[in-house]
Amino acid sequence: MEFDCLDVETIVGFEWDKGNINKNEDKHGLKWTAIEEVFFNEPLLIVEDFKHSLNECRCVALGKNNFNDLITVIFTIRNKHIRVISARTMSKKERIIYDKS
Repeated sequence: MEFDCLDVETIVGFEWDKGNINKNEDKHGLKWTAIEEVFFNEPLLIVEDFKHSLNECRCVALGKNNFNDLITVIFTIRNKHIRVISARTMSKKERIIYDKS
């Protein structure tokens, strides 16, 4: 069964593996808990990323954590769980798009 990345209503949780849970903190200073917060705060802008994946739905989420840090999250959906591929602080271009949403 395939899931639409844009339909976050079907999501039941997050999926982190040992190799990925600390990667974003090491690389970009973002703890996994701050990344998850993005999906619970408004506004949340999610767009499908057709360019970077042909095999599965891949999406980009632009949002903020509980401290209003603007964060970009690249993710996919597996077994009704958000599986984060990468997360980082929003770029200037992404902030402009987010501010317009």
